[in-house]
Amino acid sequence: MINPSVHGWIDKFFLLEGTDGPSANLSEFYSDVRKTGFIYGYILSFYTEKDIDASGWLDDEKSKLALLIVLYRLHLYFRPNATADEFISKTVSYYREMNPKGFNFIHKILPGNHKSAQLERILDDRVQTNDNIVSKNFSHIVTNALLFLDVLGYQKFLEHEQLPAKYLKRSEELIISIVSIALQTKSGKSSYDELLIKLLDSSLRFGSYSEISKRTPDTLPLDFFTSELERYYLLDMAGLALYSDAVVEPQESIFLFQLGKSIGLSENHIRESLKTSDAFITENKSRISYFRYSNPVKHFYDHMSDNVTVLINRNKKRLAREISQSGELVKLLAASTTRDLDEKEKKKVRKQLLDICKSIPSLTIFLLPGGSLLMPILIKFIPQLLPSAFNENSETE
Repeated sequence: MINPSVHGWIDKFFLLEGTDGPSANLSEFYSDVRKTGFIYGYILSFYTEKDIDASGWLDDEKSKLALLIVLYRLHLYFRPNATADEFISKTVSYYREMNPKGFNFIHKILPGNHKSAQLERILDDRVQTNDNIVSKNFSHIVTNALLFLDVLGYQKFLEHEQLPAKYLKRSEELIISIVSIALQTKSGKSSYDELLIKLLDSSLRFGSYSEISKRTPDTLPLDFFTSELERYYLLDMAGLALYSDAVVEPQESIFLFQLGKSIGLSENHIRESLKTSDAFITENKSRISYFRYSNPVKHFYDHMSDNVTVLINRNKKRLAREISQSGELVKLLAASTTRDLDEKEKKKVRKQLLDICKSIPSLTIFLLPGGSLLMPILIKFIPQLLPSAFNENSETE
C-alpha cells in the first residue's frame, strides 16, 4: 500500500506499480489522462494499467500520485527505455528550471538529499496552492485545475533538454485568456461561472486572473501552441468554461468550433472534446467541490470533516492506546456517557485530547488555527475507538 504522505512513497510506487509501458501516441496519452479526471483538476483514477485503491486518501495525496504518474508516462513516451531513477533525476532537473509564484524550491534540493526524496517534496509543494491548511480548506473550490501545465512544460523540457524561457507563464496567459473570452460568449452568468473564475485564479502560478483576462481575441497568439497536447488542453479548458447546466448554447458551440479549427483540430475531435467534458461534469458534478455552490463556512467544516475522518481512521489504534493510557481523560469520557460535563471538565477533555494529538503527527491538524472547530469530530469518534464496555449506553439489555 502506497501512502503519498509518508517519506519513501515514490520508491515504493516504482517497486510495486511503476511497470506500465509507453503510450502509442500523444493523442492516446491525452485521452487516457483525461479519463482519470486529471485534466479537470479532480482525480477519479490513475493512469496505470493496474488499479490503485485510493479510498481513504486525501485530495492532495491523490494529486501528488496522479502528477507523478502522468509525468512518468510522458517521460516513457519520449524515453521508452528509461529507468525509474533516470525519470526521477530528469524530473527534478525540470523543476529546477521552474520558478512559479509561491514555489519555494531551494529547500527541496538541499545537497545530500536522495533524488526521490527531493521529488517527493517538490510534488508535495506543487499541489499545495494555498498558504496553509486552513485557507486551503476555507474555500469551496479545487485548486489544481491547471496542473496539466506542468505536463506541457515537461514535454518541452524533454524535447529541448531545457524549459523554454517564460513558456509556462505564456501558456497560462493564453489558456486564461481563452477561458475569459469563452465566458464572455455566454448569454448569462451563473454561480458556476463565478466559481470557475475563483477556481482558475487560485490555480494560477504566474499571474492573476484579473490581469490576464483583459486580452482580446485578435491579440491572442494561438500559434504559440504547436503540439497536440497543448491544442487538446486549450480546447478542453474552453469547453469547461462554457459548461452550464449540462447545456452548451448555439453561440457557445460556434465559439468552440471556431477555436478548434483555428488551432488545427478536426471537427470530430472538437465534438469528442465537448462530449467528454459534458459527460465528466454531468457524472461527477455532485462530488466536485467547486460545483457545489454553498456557504463557505459549511463547506470548510464539511471538507475538513472528511479529511479528519480519514486521519482518525488511519491512526485509530494508536489514538485508542494513547487515550486508554490517560487515566483522568478516560474517567471524564466515561462520566460523559451518564451526565453532562461541566465547563471545567470539558476544558480538561479538550486540553488532554490536544496533548494526545501532539504525539501523533497526522493529527496535529487539531493544533492549527481553526483546529478547535474540528474537536467535536474527534470526540464523536471516541466511543468507536475504545472498547464497547467503555460506553454503558452502547450495551444492550
